[in-house]
Amino acid sequence: MTATDVTGARTPEAADVITGARERIDALDDRIIGLIQERMAVSAVIQEARITSGGRRVNLSREMEILGHYSEALGKPGTALAMTLLELCRGRI
Repeated sequence: MTATDVTGARTPEAADVITGARERIDALDDRIIGLIQERMAVSAVIQEARITSGGRRVNLSREMEILGHYSEALGKPGTALAMTLLELCRGRI
């Protein structure tokens, strides 16, 4: 199988560009996953401190701030992304 077959490109030059860009995307995805895992750990610390102090596990006003931030930065898909991050970091409520 040639690079053009794998990438869907019609020229070897385009296949090289696509292959390089895909490698960069894979590296970015690995960094994003690492950052999400770090965010999950920090969120767990916050939840534990809140619960230990007698508070609730989730702060809905803070979650609304986060949703707004992602929505402003990324539009409607940003809201969906923020919802997914919140679910990963605090679980379903």
